[in-house]
Amino acid sequence: MQSKIGFGGERAVFAVQPQTSRGRLYPEAGSPTRTPYQRDRDRIIHSTAFRRLKDKTQVFLYDEGDHYRTRLTHTIEVAQIARALARALRLDEDLAEAIALAHDLGHPPFGHAGERALDAVMADCGGFDHNAQSLRVVTRLERRYPGFDGLNLSWETLEGLVKHNGPLVDAEGSGVGVYAGRPLPLALTAYAELQDLELSTFSSAEAQAAAIADDIAYDAHDIDDGLRAGLLSAAGLREVPFLDDIMAAIEAEHPRLEQPRLVNEIVRRLITRMIEDVISQSIARIETLNPHDADDIRHAPHAVIAFSEAVAIGDREIKRYLKKNVYRHEKIMSVMRSAEDIVRRLFERYWRDPGALPEEWRLACEGVGEARRARAIADFLAGMTDRYAIREYQRLFDASADLG
Repeated sequence: MQSKIGFGGERAVFAVQPQTSRGRLYPEAGSPTRTPYQRDRDRIIHSTAFRRLKDKTQVFLYDEGDHYRTRLTHTIEVAQIARALARALRLDEDLAEAIALAHDLGHPPFGHAGERALDAVMADCGGFDHNAQSLRVVTRLERRYPGFDGLNLSWETLEGLVKHNGPLVDAEGSGVGVYAGRPLPLALTAYAELQDLELSTFSSAEAQAAAIADDIAYDAHDIDDGLRAGLLSAAGLREVPFLDDIMAAIEAEHPRLEQPRLVNEIVRRLITRMIEDVISQSIARIETLNPHDADDIRHAPHAVIAFSEAVAIGDREIKRYLKKNVYRHEKIMSVMRSAEDIVRRLFERYWRDPGALPEEWRLACEGVGEARRARAIADFLAGMTDRYAIREYQRLFDASADLG
């Protein structure tokens, strides 16, 4: 298997090959200096939606401290880990990076609180799903080019964006995973009429690398931010066996390490251990599958970029610990309940009074049915940063936005 996997050298045979890309929805001439996925990455970085990530909540609001992660810094960290995995497995690094950079473009202000609020107010009009909204952003809402809406990304980048967490439907078209027992979001089904992203298969190895990079970044950096906010303690982390093992190794080598260095070392070793585990486990899975091209990865019976069972258990333990002690902490929940109320009230105000919208969005609401009008308002709200949403609330309700 040395010819297929290893550090350095040409891309592996099972990697996505840029010269055989399935192209773009709107045909464009190729670039003499960049591959299709390098162009995709560059378009994403230069998009308005990407810039807005700097003022969108990851876990803590933008004004709670200068050192907490935002959606932008989280996205950059995911992209770095995705590239590291792709490099080790001889995948297309640019494709993995492009998917990682785009994966959170559809998140509304205030993180998952904003998503819950929009999903509730859109319940009768197809709901709201941040992954589907990311697809809307890159295929419709960005308006930078004279010949088309969206960024006109390559098929492989769109496929990876939509399916980075696995197939969306089974062979019969019924939802699976997070969509089991419910219809797919409208943005996904509407785009499927234009271009088949093969929603019943796994995505490329590059997209799978971006997805697991997201998990690694969440685990490590939410621990870091939770410690910084005082919601977690270094001693408390030892409740998680996976983290206790890491901390025992640190203490054996560096007894009485001061807190800032200890926290950094925990995060550093956690990321390293998870990345190295993914590489070794993925190599084992690929050797068993023996794929001859990227489509063999897509049609495999399971993901090939994955944690070992031991580290997967550790990952689940960390996520349960963070959910209990950070995401469900009353300090966070109080802020997020207020944030949900801001988003809900803004939607209701724009619904009753479209004249309160900026001209572009007001025009989008004129002469259309209720579902399209609601979707336009949701698109506008989803594009807001935390800061802009708070300012709009203050403008429209002549009141301060009390977040917690």
